[in-house]
Amino acid sequence: MENRLNNPPALSTLQVLVCGAAVVTMSMGIRHGFGLWMQPLTQAHGWTRETFAFAMAIQNITWGIAGIFAGMVADRFGAFRVIIGGALLYALGLMGMAQASTPLVLMLSAGVLIGVAQAGTTYAVVYGVIGRNMPAERRSWAMGVAAAAGSFGQFLMVPIEGQLISSLGWQDALTALGFAALLVIPVAWGLREPSFARGQAPVRREQTIFQAFTEAFRYRSFQLLMAGYFVCGFQVVFIGVHMPSYLKDNGLSPQVASYALALIGLFNVFGTYISGVLGQRMQKRHILAFIYFARAVVIGLFIWAPLSPASVYIFSAVMGLLWLSTVPATNAAIAQIFGVAHLSMLGGFVFLSHQIGSFLGVWLGGFLYDRTGNYDVVWYIAIALGVFAGLINLPVKETAIARNKGMEPSAVGV
Repeated sequence: MENRLNNPPALSTLQVLVCGAAVVTMSMGIRHGFGLWMQPLTQAHGWTRETFAFAMAIQNITWGIAGIFAGMVADRFGAFRVIIGGALLYALGLMGMAQASTPLVLMLSAGVLIGVAQAGTTYAVVYGVIGRNMPAERRSWAMGVAAAAGSFGQFLMVPIEGQLISSLGWQDALTALGFAALLVIPVAWGLREPSFARGQAPVRREQTIFQAFTEAFRYRSFQLLMAGYFVCGFQVVFIGVHMPSYLKDNGLSPQVASYALALIGLFNVFGTYISGVLGQRMQKRHILAFIYFARAVVIGLFIWAPLSPASVYIFSAVMGLLWLSTVPATNAAIAQIFGVAHLSMLGGFVFLSHQIGSFLGVWLGGFLYDRTGNYDVVWYIAIALGVFAGLINLPVKETAIARNKGMEPSAVGV
């Protein structure tokens, strides 16, 4: 049974989905295009690719660490305040990235500031609102809709970012994006939960933060979900950041890279939505295992087949179906096992594992490229990790965790 207070959820399904999707569309749309800045920025300053990759790695690990605390604050005081703070930091970080004259400034702006901003404007915080305001039988579907919105943001924003770089130059393009990030603030008002404004949480918190934390980390299935999410982060961030340069190294035009990233975003709209729908009907562990196994196969075929614009577009479309489809399945499984009272925080911890993987994927891409002159080793690591993640998701138990009387989970199996 859902342990809610007497008042029903204050936000309608339409309001939660439209406003949550709009926030994720903008925040994820901007960040998916950062790979387009690798070559113009590093060439302008005479930096190595590792320098840019390390700044992106810092961004991802900062996002993961800050996401835990953003989730705690959102669970306690509501997502609205957290999203506003994240939007302001996003604008500041993008403008700072445009003016970065040293690697340190790049790491502080593109790395730390934008990383904290993403923690406050993306999935963990928005999924907390969805979990509190959606009935359990529709939760996986709703999370799939929000994840699809992030994918649509990639499809929408990456070509726009490419055009901004072409027409304004890379610095002014970043400044323009900084102003665009502020559009998140008025949309966030639609996620303002009245119960938080009254100082009253909409879900009864029968556990302290520490109790919820220790319970989750002692639970084997939570550990396995974290390990799988680590692989997801490694794969998608390596591909998202380094694929434009990989394609250019192999003689393909920058437009091919822009279209490839856009195709990933477009097809991920369908992949994440389908994942959310299937999560209402199938065991999420089976969905996750299939996604990771399929990624390993698709990456292997891509690097072993002759490279051409056609092969890039086919890879991008198929990979797009698998790109963020892990997100609704993983977060719905967490809500199903542990309930929604601490969903943003627990989602933040799982996402930290994702971001540790992201850190290694993006940094190793630059590190090994600078030392070997190609990305071959990282591609093979991504394949091996896909097989590993598929195997470890199979034993996940999705049923609600058993607790002592008076400490029932906030969600029962869907």
